[in-house]
Amino acid sequence: MPNDNVKNLCETTRVKLKEATAKMELFLNHHSLEQLNTETDPAMDEFYRAYLQDTRHLLVFAEVAYEKLGVSLRRPQFNLDYSEKVLYDVYHNCVNNFFYPKNECYSEDGRYAYTGQDAIRFRKKPSRLVRDLTIELSKIFEELREDLTYYETDYITKRRMQGEKI
Repeated sequence: MPNDNVKNLCETTRVKLKEATAKMELFLNHHSLEQLNTETDPAMDEFYRAYLQDTRHLLVFAEVAYEKLGVSLRRPQFNLDYSEKVLYDVYHNCVNNFFYPKNECYSEDGRYAYTGQDAIRFRKKPSRLVRDLTIELSKIFEELREDLTYYETDYITKRRMQGEKI
């Protein structure tokens, strides 16, 4: 991919990650486990605990990627290899961690993607706050997934053809 395309992709990815991290930080800074689980149901307590854990992990991955993209864009000479590696990491660490969370509090159901409905399906019925945050984030990470799909396969193939281990 030409330098200008990669640089533009780094810039747009960085903007989207900043938006996602801002939403996650705001949510995590203002909502606790006790506030979310108003029913005092042990199953919901476990659900929210897992959801908050996944959100914190995703926030860390997104913040690290945001910083790496900033480093990439601030360099006097744009380093194509480093930038492509960072974009690959964004795809695998951020996008994949959003759509395939460790605790599986929600999942993406592709059957709904073409119907105009939300493709996110929750394991348990969450509060409106949790649902809204997840749907907002899904739109951001869906855009990132579309933008960075190249890095899922072609980047790895390119590196392997150059004899590198990934």
